[in-house]
Amino acid sequence: MGSTAERFLKSARSENSRFQSTTQAVAWLQSTGAERQLQVRQVPLGELGEWSFDDESGDLVHKSGKFFRVRGIRTQTDAGNVREWDQPIIDQPEIGILGIITREIEGQLYLLMQAKMEPGNPLGVQLTPTVQATRSNYTQVHQGARPPYIEYFTEPWQGPGRARVLIDQLQFEQGSAFLRKRNRNIVVEVTGDVPVLDGFRWLTLGQVKKLLAVPNLISMDTRTVISCMPLSDGRQAEGRRQRGEIADLSEFSSRVLASFAAPRGVSTDDEVLSWITDLKCSHQLTVTDVGLRSLRGWRTGDLEIAHEDGRYLRILGVEVESDSREVIRWSQPLVGAVERGLIAFVVAEIDGALHFLAQAHIEPGNADTVMVGPTVQCALGHELRSDRPHASPFLDLIEYPASGTVQFSCVQSEEGGRFHRVENEYRVVQIDAANQLGVPANFTWMTGRQLQELLRFGLVNVEARSLLSCLSFT
Repeated sequence: MGSTAERFLKSARSENSRFQSTTQAVAWLQSTGAERQLQVRQVPLGELGEWSFDDESGDLVHKSGKFFRVRGIRTQTDAGNVREWDQPIIDQPEIGILGIITREIEGQLYLLMQAKMEPGNPLGVQLTPTVQATRSNYTQVHQGARPPYIEYFTEPWQGPGRARVLIDQLQFEQGSAFLRKRNRNIVVEVTGDVPVLDGFRWLTLGQVKKLLAVPNLISMDTRTVISCMPLSDGRQAEGRRQRGEIADLSEFSSRVLASFAAPRGVSTDDEVLSWITDLKCSHQLTVTDVGLRSLRGWRTGDLEIAHEDGRYLRILGVEVESDSREVIRWSQPLVGAVERGLIAFVVAEIDGALHFLAQAHIEPGNADTVMVGPTVQCALGHELRSDRPHASPFLDLIEYPASGTVQFSCVQSEEGGRFHRVENEYRVVQIDAANQLGVPANFTWMTGRQLQELLRFGLVNVEARSLLSCLSFT
């Protein structure tokens, strides 16, 4: 048995499965979506059943006081071109679980994945982790059934199969839409048999990554968990190259893999940490609770809460009926977008190693002012078009890339339990002359290994994690 990173890499390099081909996995997801019923109907915000507007603040709250609250905030910062703004945001202080059960079968590591339907999914059904559940869900505040397999993650050492924890990290969700919301991204390994319930299948990591080339098929929750899976520990990377084990990779994929094992980058690890620390100390971020009723520039109508200029995000209400969920009927608010977003990394070879151009993002939901994000992040509040004053300095490079420079591009949707058909195009663009690119102080070049190290400690935002998860090695 190799290291955890080596075993994840072996699984990421293989689409060969004893259970089903990748094509059959797609057919399974499509048939699941056709067989199950999920009816979603937009309804007025005042008709959301157990949800109502708080008399004092105007915030949208659940009668139990659990789940989440849509509140109004005012953000002030000394960074960027926009220094103060109001907006609605989801306040969900409880920590959810995003968990994947793994098992080694005939020398290959498999992931137990779920075909799940959420009200905000563009395709209805998506491939999700074994478990995705808020604390309110798995403590059954909704008075529905307990999510299957939850015991493998709430009590992994005592639960069925004596699960061994491989990964256990707290990661943040979108800082533009959630107020310091974190999930426990956890991967466990079992050695004994696991009952495979209806709606679940074993897949290799390579199959999951291959499906990330299919628009909107893989959930955001899956993307964030697999982004936490290390694919190289550096110590054995040179041995793999010498043995020719990655000779069949494309040139770009081999460079990405080498970047995740690179012992050094153009900046040292300490210099990267100093860059983040300096930005945290240099900038201010103040978030004040003002209540939905007092938001400036926003209007509350019968069907939605929206910006008066038709920009940024919006809040709408839906009524849902499902025959495949712990609760068969419910209503809830969702976050919608007004345009498709664009999330991208610029990458370049520097001193023999592929580097990612990372940006320090300041968003109202950040817990510690700054999070490390992708080069370009135009989503939920950050608009496209390079002529707008707060556009990224590298937006033209991503929107109008030179021929042959796009290494990955696919539309992915955000988590359908909180977002209503919110889509972003995820893209990786490779350039040749990094030294000719002017890099502002809130950007820096780092290797894949350095990004992975920051990710382990919850310093990389979900947009960057989602994009990193899309990198394939089959």
